[in-house]
Amino acid sequence: MKLLIATRNRGKVIEIKELLQGLPCEIIDESAFPNIPDIEETGETFTENALIKGRYYHSQTGLLTVADDSGLVVDALAGAPGVYSARYAGERASDQERIRKLLKELEGAPWEKRTARFVCAVALVGESGLEEIFTGTCEGMILAAPRGTGGFGYDPVFEYPPLGKTFAELSRQEKSAVSHRGRALAGLRSFLEQAHLLNGESC
Repeated sequence: MKLLIATRNRGKVIEIKELLQGLPCEIIDESAFPNIPDIEETGETFTENALIKGRYYHSQTGLLTVADDSGLVVDALAGAPGVYSARYAGERASDQERIRKLLKELEGAPWEKRTARFVCAVALVGESGLEEIFTGTCEGMILAAPRGTGGFGYDPVFEYPPLGKTFAELSRQEKSAVSHRGRALAGLRSFLEQAHLLNGESC
């Protein structure tokens, strides 16, 4: 039995596999289907984009599919970069380039105005019209300079105040326990275990 994670982002794949470890199925990602073209994420919300990806990859493969859309919401930037987090500095921009753009936009902003949150929406799409959404958020602050070498994306500038560390300074286990994606996937995992989807024909 297979569960498809609809992403090629290696950081996400590693996190998701760890959070779903122990479920009775083989977890695979988009790299198993190199000939399936990417789909454009045209939604205006994280939930819409997660459903777009989940529906598409389920229709292409017939597999029970998990798709997530997540991003950084910064209050001082009226919610930007939001659903455009991965494309904030251009389609081909690196994590470092996206961080540089974010910090430039926030240049001069006082600490109390640097509030932000990571948001994650996870869609589960399967046979017989199955569609479920699980969400998670994590509140934090945007630093003036990166700190830490772990994680990916905006992790080096996102400080989680209860621990006084950026996401890039946390171990994977620490991050998974408090992160937006960890919280959303905890809901997904609970649903899969209770619904017994992985023991039937849907996976």
